[in-house]
Amino acid sequence: MVLEDGTPWSVLDLPGTYSLLANSPDERITTEILLGQVRHTPRPSVAICVVDASALERSLYLVSQLIDQELPLILALNMMDVARRGGIRIDVRSLARDLGIPVVPMIASRGEGIPELRRSLMAVQPRTLQPLQWPLPEPVLREWEELAGMLQKQHHMPPPMAFHEAMVLLSRPDPTAQDVGRFAPAILQHLAADHQKLDFLGYNRQVLMLEARQNWSRDLAGRAASRTPSGGTSISDRIDRVVTHRTWGFVIFFALMAILFQAIFSWAQIPMGMIGRGFDWIGHQIVMVMPPGELRDLMVDGALAGVAAVVLFLPQILFLFLFLGLLEDTGYMTRAAFIMDRTMRRIGLHGKSFIPLLGSFACAIPGIMATRTMENSRDRLATMLVAPFMSCSARLPVYALLIAATIPASQVFGILSLPALTLFAMYALGLAAAVLVAWIFKKTFLRGTIPVFIMEMPPYRLPSLKSVLLQMGERAWVFLKRAGTIILGASIILWFLATYPKMDGGTPSEKLQQSFAGRAGRAIEPIIAPLGFDWKIGIGLISSLLQREMFVSTMGTIYNVQRGDDSGSVALRERMQNDTRPDTGRRLFTPLTGICLMIYYVLAMQCLSTVAIMRRETNGWKWPLIQVGYMTALAYGVTFAVYRGAIWLGLGG
Repeated sequence: MVLEDGTPWSVLDLPGTYSLLANSPDERITTEILLGQVRHTPRPSVAICVVDASALERSLYLVSQLIDQELPLILALNMMDVARRGGIRIDVRSLARDLGIPVVPMIASRGEGIPELRRSLMAVQPRTLQPLQWPLPEPVLREWEELAGMLQKQHHMPPPMAFHEAMVLLSRPDPTAQDVGRFAPAILQHLAADHQKLDFLGYNRQVLMLEARQNWSRDLAGRAASRTPSGGTSISDRIDRVVTHRTWGFVIFFALMAILFQAIFSWAQIPMGMIGRGFDWIGHQIVMVMPPGELRDLMVDGALAGVAAVVLFLPQILFLFLFLGLLEDTGYMTRAAFIMDRTMRRIGLHGKSFIPLLGSFACAIPGIMATRTMENSRDRLATMLVAPFMSCSARLPVYALLIAATIPASQVFGILSLPALTLFAMYALGLAAAVLVAWIFKKTFLRGTIPVFIMEMPPYRLPSLKSVLLQMGERAWVFLKRAGTIILGASIILWFLATYPKMDGGTPSEKLQQSFAGRAGRAIEPIIAPLGFDWKIGIGLISSLLQREMFVSTMGTIYNVQRGDDSGSVALRERMQNDTRPDTGRRLFTPLTGICLMIYYVLAMQCLSTVAIMRRETNGWKWPLIQVGYMTALAYGVTFAVYRGAIWLGLGG
């Protein structure tokens, strides 16, 4: 970021926290960076504390801690419009005078206050240690200052860090094992004497400093903010009576999801058709310009077919992120986590686990990283282990292709289409699998107490279309970049493996079977045949170990190579529908095969990037390998049971 005077600034967006007394991994990151405890990351030269203006008292607790750190500080009072609608009036000048720092009122969603914030950054002044603003009893204050002095002297801590560490040590019931390894024996002995002395004097060390800061925050907020009586229940509260109802809350949630999946299939058809015709035109142009040969086959059957098969489903992915972004921006997603709290508690988790699971509908990687907000390590591990069950955006092209190729476009109850209902069922299956597996984990090796769930309900607000569109654009760029790099490269390699070694004579299908890719697929066919899959599907399963949407590009390349002519370039759905088994002559992609293949992709890991993130988040290979092993076994077992059960019932083959 460059300010108006040309000064360049590097901005680091830290995870949100209410306190520097960290309980969760993300809060520890924020605390350690603000205290300058992270190697290779310098302590910030200035901190901008963004707070909710409608909840000023709660936010001032963190502000008091930041003030104690001698860190140049700017208070950004965001969501001033929400505060005004709630009848809250804040005297910004009075608040800035009492705090001794710049205070900038803002409405970030509209860009209001951004210029003033930039000017405050240019004018920010260094801070020095100020007298303690929140009062403590004299004996506690004396022991705190004495312990902080010892930390400065013996461990060479700067004063702000020393005072913070001294406060943490005095507030704990007893020193932890980590404290014993960090601090000199003399400090630990002095700390034990302090604990004994303050306990003898009757001070509750665990809550004393907390209450002192809270009393200070309450008094300061009372002077700076005034509330006008609203005269009745707020609109948000009236909506919440329905949206968070014990029964209607679930009905509304699943109704919204059903509408979402219906819209994904209905609204995306026009842009998908345009994209398909565009790639088809490109394929015909290449055929017309380039002479027949290996290079043209590589361009049309390899690169173009593989990329087109995936990019074709970009509109459905964008509609998914559009709806999820709108629901998030309105404040509904927090309500969804709230109504799911009861279900989460029955499996040993709480509603906070549902937030990473919701995030995993977009991608399991940020979903797993979102578990850093969870204080309980067992809950965090259980949530990480089941987060990949959520049907991420990489699965959507797989579902969409298989549904289009195998599920008839009929209506159910005259409202929902069968393809949309099938898509909804796949997402519901992932959520059900996550809940069931988490329940098993929490009843066995991850057993623990159920933590209390406290969540702040943001007010309902109109979504920022600009913000939602920016998120959609970012997702589209990531998707297209992946299609233009990883999928393009993999498609070219797959074309080579599906074309060579060349076979003299024979049909295109026979040539494909004798290729490197065909031999690999036939090698694993005995393993996957009990699931109703053939060797061509086996090639797709192997390639999609890298990332799930590779299955779609693999099918595009395989069926273009198998076609053996230049008639069209992207009519993958029709070619899959017309494919037959050589031994029986029956269709390969029946509705049962399509459903079984989708079930397998719901339950299997099939994503090396997620494995890598699990390894980083758990600091080892133990849990990622356990995750890959149990998910693969579960996917195989459930798919086998569904396929064999359907055959036994005479429902298809």
